[in-house]
This record gives sequence, C-alpha cells and structure tokens, in this order.
Amino acid sequence: MAPVYWQVVIPVDRLHPKSMDTSATERSTDSASDVSNGGTWQIISFTYFTLICYLSIGLPLAILPAYVHLRMGYSAALAGSVISIQYIATFLSRPWAGRISDHAGAKVSVQWGMGAAVASGALLLFAGMLHRNPAWLSLAALIASRLALGVGESLGSTGATLWGITAAGPEHTAKVISYNGISTYGGLALGAPLGVVMEQHWGLGSIGLLTMVLCGTSLLLASAKRPVPVKPGEHLPFRDVLGRVTPHGMGLALGGVGYSVLATFVTLFYASRHWDGAALCLTSFGVAFITARLLFIQAINRFGGFPVGMTCLAVESAGVAMMWLAHSPWTAFAGAGLTGFGFSLVFPALGVEAVKRVPEFNRGTALGVYTGFSDVSFFLVGPTAGAVIGAFGYASAFLFALACVIASLGIVIVLAGAAKRATGLAG
Repeated sequence: MAPVYWQVVIPVDRLHPKSMDTSATERSTDSASDVSNGGTWQIISFTYFTLICYLSIGLPLAILPAYVHLRMGYSAALAGSVISIQYIATFLSRPWAGRISDHAGAKVSVQWGMGAAVASGALLLFAGMLHRNPAWLSLAALIASRLALGVGESLGSTGATLWGITAAGPEHTAKVISYNGISTYGGLALGAPLGVVMEQHWGLGSIGLLTMVLCGTSLLLASAKRPVPVKPGEHLPFRDVLGRVTPHGMGLALGGVGYSVLATFVTLFYASRHWDGAALCLTSFGVAFITARLLFIQAINRFGGFPVGMTCLAVESAGVAMMWLAHSPWTAFAGAGLTGFGFSLVFPALGVEAVKRVPEFNRGTALGVYTGFSDVSFFLVGPTAGAVIGAFGYASAFLFALACVIASLGIVIVLAGAAKRATGLAG
C-alpha cells in the first residue's frame, strides 16, 4: 500500500471545475502574460504572498506554547504538538499543492492557500472567544486552526514560489527562492513580537481577526494578478520526483532542526531560566537570516549550491551550540542570530540542486516535495524534542538540534562528492 502522502495526489479537475478554467487561461502562450525579466520588484510581487503566509504563522508562534501549557494547563509535550501539528497538514498537502501549481497554475494554488489561511484565522478567533469554556473545545479549535493554516502554508508558499520562478525565468530560480526565504523568515520575525503584544493587550482572538483581514486582502490581490502559462510536457510520476529529491530534502530537514527547536521551545526555555525577551530571539534569527540572504544572494550562482550549503551548515552549528551552552539571555540572543545567519542559504542552496534533478514542467511538484521535508522536520521536532526536554531539561533540546545539523552537513558533503564524480564522468 502506498504511503499516505502519495495517496493525496489526486487529479485537480476532480476538485474544482472552476480551477480548470483558470488553468486554461494560464496555458495561454501569449507572450504578454509571460514577463521574464527577473527584476527584484517583480519577484517581490509574488513572494509577498509567502510573506503573508508566514506572518500569519508567526503571529501565534511565540504565544501558543505558553498559552496551552501555562494558561490552559496542558503538558509541555502537548504544547509543542499544537505547534507541530500544523506541519502534518502542510506535509500531506505539499504534493497536492505542487500538482495544482504544475497542472492548474500557481495562481490557483495561491488563491486556495489564502482562503485556507482566512479559515484558520476564523478558527483562532473562535478559540480565543472560548478560552476555557470549555477547555477541550477551545483546544480542538486551536488544533483545527493549525491544520487549516498548514494547508494554507503549503498552497500559498509553493504557489508563490513557482509563480515567481515562472514569471522571472528559470535562470533566476536561486534569486526567487532566496527572496521567498526572506519573506518566510521576515514574516516570522515580524509576526512573533507583534503576536505577543496583541495577545497581551487584546487577547488571542485579535490575532485570528488580523489573520483574516491580511489573508482576505491578499486573496483579492492574488485574484487580480495576471496568471503565467503552465509549462506543457509529460509529468514524471510522483514517486520518481520523490526519489530524485529525497537526499536533498533529508539535508534540509536535518538542517532545519535548529530553527524548529528555537521556534517551538525558546519561549519555555526562557521561562525555565526566568529570562525575558524570548520573542526577540525569533526576531534575532529573522533579522540575521534576512541580512545574510541580502548580502550573499549571488553566492549560490557564483560558487554552487553544495559549497554554499556546507559553509552555512557549519555556521548554523556554531549558533545552535551557543544556544545549548547559553548562560544569559544575551548569549542565547546572539546564538539565535548566528543560527539564522547560517541557516539563511541552506534552503535555496540545496533547493537549486534539487530542482536540477527534474524536468522544468515538474518544478512545482519538486518544490512541494523538497519543502515537505522541512515540514517533516517541524512536525517531528515538537514531540521528539519535547520528550528530550522531559528527560534532560530544556537546554538538551539544542544539543539534539546540534547533532541533527551536523548530520545534515555530512549528507551535503556526500551529495557534493557524488555530484563532483558525476561531473567528472560526464566530462
């Protein structure tokens, strides 16, 4: 029996007839609809939708663990699982999002993603209104909100990335992925402290209301944008795409554990030390991440994906080690920044190499599968690191993350060696 994430890849025309009308429009070969200049503002006009997705994710990110654990009285493991459960929906819907982008068009994927995020905001508003009356129903609404947000993330971010690549041209793939990452972690960096302030002043429901407004407005903006043509060609079976992308995805998944632990448990880590300013750690990570992306955005084209990936993972390892050994909030703050600086180019560096492994008209599926490995990382880190914390304390979660990042570095070294040998044989 095929794994469940293969089974969710279903024909798009069975889902929504209207989406196929849009698909036909996107398949138009009119060159006027296929602008390929790779300009920064053109790329930003697409990665904006990723920014909104991750701003919506960042808003509750720093408050939900403490809200579920300290206010609602549930265990730390369950608090971590409430964060991580979002990535179940994201992971399971990644192949579907990729197929929608490849077959029906990236615009359709973004529209559906924004709609799912609006639903997530409505459920979060409902959970905030309930609070503990009764507690189980409030928790159920929180979980449903996280699941809807996970679907919105996969559809919105995958569609926005492919939309940008197709409009800018495949030669700008690294640039689009880099700006997409800036939007991702920029949204998280903005959302985390904003969510803390909003929850303190107006309650959890205010975050749900803002999510509905932002994503609803973005849905209207996406609907007004011109679609890009869907690339024709014979699409590889999903299993073939999965096999080609898996090694790179494993490197991404393990390399992302440092961020996953930081995002999920930094609030409780600070609380256990009686420190203030946990949300600023996420901001430190985000600012350093964006700074590195802007400073070294051309490094992948100049030096290649694998050398850049190895360098970044080494820097990330040093940052995670600082978090593990931190004895003051400022040391943890600096470690979070170094982790963000190192992790900044891991996704595009390995992503460029992964996309090379499939034909051009399978890019949406490849991006969906590749990004899905980070979702696996996020999902597994919550309960796994939570169990480690339960046995050895909060600092041990960062030691666990350090081991994972070092393992990722080993995978990338092996991939780089294999690519070099293949190039030598081809020569």
